[in-house]
Amino acid sequence: MSNLEDLVDRLIRAQMEFVIVGGFAVLAHGASMMTEDVDVCCPFSERNMNALWSAVRDLHPVHRMTPQRLPFEVTPELCVNLKNLYLATDLGKLDCLGEIPGVGAFDEVHRKSVEIRFESGACRVLGIDALIDAKLTTNRTRDRMAVLQLKAIKERTGA
Repeated sequence: MSNLEDLVDRLIRAQMEFVIVGGFAVLAHGASMMTEDVDVCCPFSERNMNALWSAVRDLHPVHRMTPQRLPFEVTPELCVNLKNLYLATDLGKLDCLGEIPGVGAFDEVHRKSVEIRFESGACRVLGIDALIDAKLTTNRTRDRMAVLQLKAIKERTGA
């Protein structure tokens, strides 16, 4: 997990605009689950993709969903055409998503997020209600388990 936290710290220091979603967000709300990647929702602007590049360029980032595992490089054409980006880095997997099922596109995800602090600074994490909605929409076994934990956390904390 420390590698994934290091990956998030790099995104924060690079001043990338993003909201943590997925399993890492579930953990940030206090659930006890395992995750093997960091999922973020972000705008795919050239400025934001350059910030991403700055954060990961020394981590040998490659497109993990292509058989050739092509190196990640930022170009204006790439930024215009991206909807999602799935990277493998030396610190772990990073999935950049343009929208979250059950929640919406980045602006809506950002609106439904809360701020948390990491060692390197503050960032946004999808709020517990929106995270529950997202997990109910995807409805995989691990998502249903996450929903049970998130609802218990919400009840316990009054969030």
